[in-house]
Amino acid sequence: MGKFRPPKIHKYGRGVQECQRCGSRDAVIQAYGLYLCRQCFREVAGTIGFKKHS
Repeated sequence: MGKFRPPKIHKYGRGVQECQRCGSRDAVIQAYGLYLCRQCFREVAGTIGFKKHS
């Protein structure tokens, strides 16, 4: 058995922002105070009020 190391706590940079829906730290959208990862944003965008332009 290895030793337990707690996850590193980030104080600044891209690792600080996390998705409020799933907790992911990858590709977090901060615009308009959303703080959602891009996958969650695509699922929720219609209910929030964003429209897709084609």
